[in-house]
Amino acid sequence: MAWENPSKEEMKHVLEEAKTIAVVGLSDKPDRTSYQVSSVMQQNGYRIIPVNPTVDVVLGEKAYPSLLDVKETFDIINVFRRPEHLMEVAEEAAKTNCKVFWAQQGIINEDAYHYLKDRGFTVIMDQCIKVAHAVLVEK
Repeated sequence: MAWENPSKEEMKHVLEEAKTIAVVGLSDKPDRTSYQVSSVMQQNGYRIIPVNPTVDVVLGEKAYPSLLDVKETFDIINVFRRPEHLMEVAEEAAKTNCKVFWAQQGIINEDAYHYLKDRGFTVIMDQCIKVAHAVLVEK
């Protein structure tokens, strides 16, 4: 069976209920998409937790080498990694208390999708969280 995103209503609910987003692959370079998207989400009231072993601080927040190093709770795992790295991130995600996995636009990995769905995750792929927020969540 192929992967399938949840309904727009479910994505809206996820965005409205979430307060904290762990961003895997968040760059500290302002010209990178991950930085720009996360900055907008931060401006919209979300707490951003950078997850990237190559940076110390992004958007004023301490960065962590992996999802498993983050001790506080987060509501969404937003991923900016190439599709071939998604399974590794999915396996880490499954060891957290978070149950929403959001892969950015252009990022799809069906094995990771099925792995996470089998573990009770809401999985969104190939969808920009910033665009979804702008379209689905009322200001």
